This record gives sequence, C-alpha cells and structure tokens, in this order.
Amino acid sequence: METNLVVEGVKFMFLGMGTVFLFLIILIFLMNVMSNLVHKLFPEPQANDTAQANSSANNDNKKVIAAITAAIAHHRQQG
Repeated sequence: METNLVVEGVKFMFLGMGTVFLFLIILIFLMNVMSNLVHKLFPEPQANDTAQANSSANNDNKKVIAAITAAIAHHRQQG
C-alpha cells in the first residue's frame, strides 16, 4: 500500500515538474518571438540619428545643471 503511494507521489511530482518545464519553454519561445517582432517594427536608430539625440541630451543636461546650480545658490543665500 505504501509503495503505491510513493509511486503515485513520484508520478505527480514528474507531472507537475513537466508542466512547469513546458510552461517555461513556451514562455521563453514567446518572449523570443516578441523580441524579434519589436526589433523588426522599431529598429535601432542609425548613427546620424544618434548624434542628433546626443546633442539634444547634452543641451538638456546643461539646462538641468544650470537649474541645480541656481537652486543651490538660492538656498545658500537664504541660509
């Protein structure tokens, strides 16, 4: 009687582990498909576009630095 319970427990263990393994394989496959789809629909910007984006980012960084510097100076004047 106990042997049958152990055997059935092992069967359920393999059934559960197999189900999880199958789910993970399907999940990995679908994520790869989605990744390929996104790369096809939204390709990486070319070098020319990247240079313009970097220039814009540098200007934004300069504005942020100026705002932080002004805030610190204002705080020091009040304190």
